[in-house]
Amino acid sequence: MELEVRHLRALCAIADTGSLHQAARRLGVSQPSLTTQLRRIENTLGAELFSRERTGCSPTLLGRAVLSRARPLVDGMTSLVSDAKAEADAVRASGPRLRIGCTASRVIGGWLRRLRLRLPGTDISLRVDVSARALLRDIATGGLDVAFVHEVEGCPLAVPDGLEQRVLLDREPQFISMARDHPAAARPVVDLVDLAGDRWMVDPTVDGEWDGLRRVFGEAGLAPTVLHGDYLTAASLVVLGEAVAPCQPTSGPRDDMAIRPLRDDPLAVRLLLVSRPGADTATVYEELEAAYREAARRAAGYHQWLLRNRSPLARTP
Repeated sequence: MELEVRHLRALCAIADTGSLHQAARRLGVSQPSLTTQLRRIENTLGAELFSRERTGCSPTLLGRAVLSRARPLVDGMTSLVSDAKAEADAVRASGPRLRIGCTASRVIGGWLRRLRLRLPGTDISLRVDVSARALLRDIATGGLDVAFVHEVEGCPLAVPDGLEQRVLLDREPQFISMARDHPAAARPVVDLVDLAGDRWMVDPTVDGEWDGLRRVFGEAGLAPTVLHGDYLTAASLVVLGEAVAPCQPTSGPRDDMAIRPLRDDPLAVRLLLVSRPGADTATVYEELEAAYREAARRAAGYHQWLLRNRSPLARTP
């Protein structure tokens, strides 16, 4: 075995703490793993580096000699990594930077692709979060430049003072995903009452999602069974016919799942682009709008909805 910096770092941790247990905790490994690693290091060097006693570990004569050479190497590597990161940050800071936040959306990929083509040389980073409020706080505190978020109808977001907003779509209907063999899947538009006997799945960590759905049920006089969970789990249950779930209308077609609009669109969100004060969002908004048009055209049912409702997003630019 060849000695590496990680091996030297382990030796220094054992010497500093005087304990295999404490050194393992510092290094974030298990004690048996660290014990095995020390044994392999000692086998490589041909002698014990530490005396093991009930009170802990202390370096042997050879151990002290090895540590005297190891510490400068470990410190040098730490400095090297720290300096390299600082220089990388300086390089990034010297050029344009765009820090984007987004709640889950089908348009993220197309939006990023368009921005990278439109803004070559710009360091573009992305943060996805289920919480629109968390993203807005990040803009307010300087962690993000802009965020594409949705606001559930009837559950307004608390946008921090000073942030600027542009509305991409004032009312995006939420469609319903269900199993292919669900009786309601045979119709192009589904009545909410036809799903009253189904289990509905909703992610309560998404801001306003559960409150919005509960409001819609209350207004319709319905009280279906509701399961709380993430939408990855929801998709697997929907396919099996165990649940139905709200979904974005831009959701693409699937062989194992039906996606249908609800009659009169009782469940909807508002799509917003929120930015820090004074940020130039013209290009960001243009590419977001273009990416959204692309996603809408791929989802035939939603594209027809946009046409019926005479949305500007249905037009070819």
